[in-house]
Amino acid sequence: MQANLVNGQLGLPTFFTWKCMLDDMDQVDNGADPTDSQSDKQSFEFPRRSFLKIAGAGLAPLGLGTAFGALNPSQPLLLAKQHLPGLITRQKEPENLESPFSALESRITPNDLFYVRTHFATPHLKVADWKLQIEGAVNTPLTLTYDELKALPSKTVTATLECAGNSRVYLTPPARGVQWEQGAVSTAEWTGVPLSVLLEKAGMHPDAIEVVLEGADSGELKDPPHPGAALHFSRSLPLEKALQKNVLIVYEMNGEPLPVGHGFPVRAIVPEWFAVASVKWLTRLVVVTKPFHGYFQTIDYAYWKHENGLAHRVPITSLLVKSQISRPEFRESVAAGSTYKVTGAAWTGEHEVVKIELSSDGGHTWSDAHWTSKSETGAWRLWEFEWKVPSTTGIVTLASRATDSAGNVQPATRDLDRENYLINQVIPIEVHVK
Repeated sequence: MQANLVNGQLGLPTFFTWKCMLDDMDQVDNGADPTDSQSDKQSFEFPRRSFLKIAGAGLAPLGLGTAFGALNPSQPLLLAKQHLPGLITRQKEPENLESPFSALESRITPNDLFYVRTHFATPHLKVADWKLQIEGAVNTPLTLTYDELKALPSKTVTATLECAGNSRVYLTPPARGVQWEQGAVSTAEWTGVPLSVLLEKAGMHPDAIEVVLEGADSGELKDPPHPGAALHFSRSLPLEKALQKNVLIVYEMNGEPLPVGHGFPVRAIVPEWFAVASVKWLTRLVVVTKPFHGYFQTIDYAYWKHENGLAHRVPITSLLVKSQISRPEFRESVAAGSTYKVTGAAWTGEHEVVKIELSSDGGHTWSDAHWTSKSETGAWRLWEFEWKVPSTTGIVTLASRATDSAGNVQPATRDLDRENYLINQVIPIEVHVK
């Protein structure tokens, strides 16, 4: 869905905007990486299939700030029922599956509803053959088996993982990458060994500055620039992050062995950072004495930062303050004059979310919602709002906005330096009051 800043407030797109975008959105549906070099503006965008449902209802074109007509009032309920049994396929090979955000009911996401992000073909590893190599600038290189890892002191943390491209489908012009809606984010309880325990066991050289985490998944990249041969997925952590006690090398997810799609037998979990740092199918830790400039933190999973009048690339790290509405769904019908429980979740990076607000007039005014789950750094908080639905019929635009303990407020506009990542702006939801 698309929302532009109109006189400082959130507005809605015209019908003609959507009609002109259909060709580009066809590329999105087919898994392509659409771009539009004629426009440097990025904002919110309705998913193409939502537009087609609206257009298919025979609705007339309306102007900016006005609404499309109603959908079949039974349709949102049918869509919700279709969502509940499992994940939404965004890409078959490699496998990328979205969690139905409208199915959000509890703080912990069940394993079978946790979104799946992969970059290469999924490796199928056997516990008996798996080993973790710890090497590089260490005093004692180590090789650990699965049983040896599990025998070490462990802990459990609750952590929200969000793909850095979550909500990408709402960008205009369409951006390259998997076309996630709101469901490339989930929360689980993870059990494993603190990375700091392994690093202390190996002993690091005094000039060590980073730890590179390498997964067993590998392949050749299609888009230039890229290496001339296949490479493994890898990311580095600065030592100050790697040594935090909540950064884990995990083997359990919600009390069960890791599912294959989530990194079986062992993966990293880096709370408070975007999920790209939580390398799956982990097989190697390399302690290095120089900054690591790997593909997945320089060419990809990086953004532009301006300092002293100069622009340079920096890797994506900490989560940003963000909230999303889980119910009602887009274009859901609600009864005029009723009370509707609006629900959702909010999260941030290395702070805590402390305030959640809801707007029912397109961002002109905001009211406090209330939390329904506890505050915990690195994990989302659920919230709800008892909305007094207007007695008059028509289209209403709902939006949520979060604030964290550092004073960061979820923005209404898009930072173009983030390109196709770090999408944390307010995403409004249209509902039909009837």
